[in-house]
Amino acid sequence: MPSRFPSDPAQNRTALLAAVESIRDIVTAHADDAEARGTLPPAIVEALDTTGLLTLKLPTALGGAEADPMTQFDVIEALSAIDPSTGWCLMIGGTGIGLPGAFLPDAAIAQMFAGGRIPRGAIVSIPPGQAIPVEGGYRVSGRWAFVSGVRHAQWITVGARIEPHGAASAETRFMVVPVAAAEVHDTWRDVAGLKGTGSCDISLTNVHVPAPFSWNRLLTPPARGGALYRLGHPGFVANEHAAFALGVGRGALDAVIALARSKRRSFAPSPTALESRPVFQRAIGLSDLRLRAARELVLKIYTEAWAFACAGEVPPPHLQAQLRSVTAFATEVAVDVTTQAFRYAGGSAVYGSHCLQRHLRDINVAAQHLMVSDIAYENHGQFALGIPGADPLR
Repeated sequence: MPSRFPSDPAQNRTALLAAVESIRDIVTAHADDAEARGTLPPAIVEALDTTGLLTLKLPTALGGAEADPMTQFDVIEALSAIDPSTGWCLMIGGTGIGLPGAFLPDAAIAQMFAGGRIPRGAIVSIPPGQAIPVEGGYRVSGRWAFVSGVRHAQWITVGARIEPHGAASAETRFMVVPVAAAEVHDTWRDVAGLKGTGSCDISLTNVHVPAPFSWNRLLTPPARGGALYRLGHPGFVANEHAAFALGVGRGALDAVIALARSKRRSFAPSPTALESRPVFQRAIGLSDLRLRAARELVLKIYTEAWAFACAGEVPPPHLQAQLRSVTAFATEVAVDVTTQAFRYAGGSAVYGSHCLQRHLRDINVAAQHLMVSDIAYENHGQFALGIPGADPLR
């Protein structure tokens, strides 16, 4: 099916960023509703659908944008600055349909994309599930946490360990099932942040997954698509976490700058505007530089990895470790910048309706993700030290 996006990378980037800007008003108008619902409201989901933004990582052969990782970064960053929950759902939804779109065989794709319609997907890659080989496929059971976007998805990709004859093996596979086959647990009500993402638990109980609806996450070559699907793991997904974090940080910084002209914080009879205070000026200058520096470092390392992928190679393990650790670094910077912005905003930011409170909560919840934990730095250090057995996905 033809893609709605240009094949030229620069034009593709322009079109995708224009799509983000086209839904700005819809996203901001319904952000409070997303928080209240605990999932994206239909208006935002429809906007993501109709603009094609959810096809960010889908092969062009299936009508997707198949954007390079640097363009993905720009798009997710831009939307996350507008509303973190929507930006998070874009990154998860993009991967949730992009990976099966690239790796599943034609037989599965024909069912998922029936009638030429691009479905919505969700994904959770950790493999707590168990898959027992049976005739024609696998019998899958388990419970998975944090399945962002499941409330508006039609298909879910989950990780599962293969257990032939009841004995655990080293193989893990991705399994793709319709949302109707899963039980969705309402676990995303009383959470600290990213409330609008609907990141509920799901469980499967002896669900039959036909063999064409699974693939080995490390060994299966892509069935369609180009260099993007040679980025490997964590390369295929780490950029989206960095983009999300720096988008939230930039959104928070822009918000406190907009507030600074009118905001006055002092016990003095005639307090000066916040923008006139040297300590605030320093904080703004340093925060801007830190966000820009982290951004450039992420893009530099991804540009290096992209060169490997374009040459037909998966980026080597030491570079994969850097792709993950620079994402952890970018998230750390974004947490600090957002925290400072919240602090300087003063009392008005403590209310749930204020965007800076939402940014503060959302970035701290995002920082709990395993992809951006301190393990990423440990892995980077092990490769730098030449320690045998270093693994970027430990």
